[in-house]
Amino acid sequence: RGGREGKEREQLRTAVLLYLSAVFGFSTTCVFTALLFLPLQLKGHCSGVHGGGGEGVERGRVAVILEQGTPLQMIQLLQTPWEDRFRVCLDLVRLLHFLSRSPLGSVGLLDFQPRQFITVSGQLKLTDLDDVSAGEIACWTDADCTLKFPHRNFTVPCSTRGVCDGLNEKRNIYNAYRFFFTYLLPHQAPPGLTHLVDHIMNTTGELKADINQTLEAFEQILLLYKSGLHLDNLHPSALRDMSPSGNGEYRCWPSYSQQGCVLSVHSAREAAYICNSHSQCNSFTLTGQKTWTGEKLSSFGHLVPDSASEVYVKKSKVPQSPSS
Repeated sequence: RGGREGKEREQLRTAVLLYLSAVFGFSTTCVFTALLFLPLQLKGHCSGVHGGGGEGVERGRVAVILEQGTPLQMIQLLQTPWEDRFRVCLDLVRLLHFLSRSPLGSVGLLDFQPRQFITVSGQLKLTDLDDVSAGEIACWTDADCTLKFPHRNFTVPCSTRGVCDGLNEKRNIYNAYRFFFTYLLPHQAPPGLTHLVDHIMNTTGELKADINQTLEAFEQILLLYKSGLHLDNLHPSALRDMSPSGNGEYRCWPSYSQQGCVLSVHSAREAAYICNSHSQCNSFTLTGQKTWTGEKLSSFGHLVPDSASEVYVKKSKVPQSPSS
């Protein structure tokens, strides 16, 4: 059923695009472009009838109803766990990968402020396409193909076809680095992934990687994170000083909960490693909840577990009296 509904939605989307193109022509270029690129779900549309307008609808006007999302707030995003911040960056790179080879050619986003994006169920989506550049810029010399930023300039060659090949892609990558990666990626990245995060920061900040290589680097981090392979260096005895029982209190930031310390972990071994690394932590609980990557939510604060939870506390060490 899900496949049939998805196909029907895509058919509706295509029909609306064709209708807008045929009836309204270039006057709805912005709407056409938005419908083509926005990964938002199309809920419906209405439009005036060419040559006579329906009741309550002006001739030549079109209204499109899209799903509602939450505006991206960078200040709030900075307070979320690394896994959620990584998801925003990953979604952005996937979007830029699509824009680099879109049906309209290479597309550059001229306004990269966070206000241009929303999140729907945690997934980043583009909501405003007023400021886009479809197709590469025409040029006569390499000097016509210069990207100017506040502190850096980059130049791409002017091709024999008279266009700045790759200019839109490079602009998108560097703006992603400026407005998103710099603030969201490095802080509190898992120790086993910091070298890969540093690699992304270096290659995007210097424009040494194209969008394909950048996406590949992000997907590699996702694979390692979901599989837990980045935790291979954790000693198996991380659980040695932990036993199932009791609870304790411990707070951390950022946390999935404001009422205590709730973090995502791959296993009890990783949770034990985190708890053993902080003297204030006396216990942790593996809940039955999971994040978008499949990681388990672990509470390191005071919590009464349910039947689906596992609770671990540090074993008490009885001080030995000095021998007489």
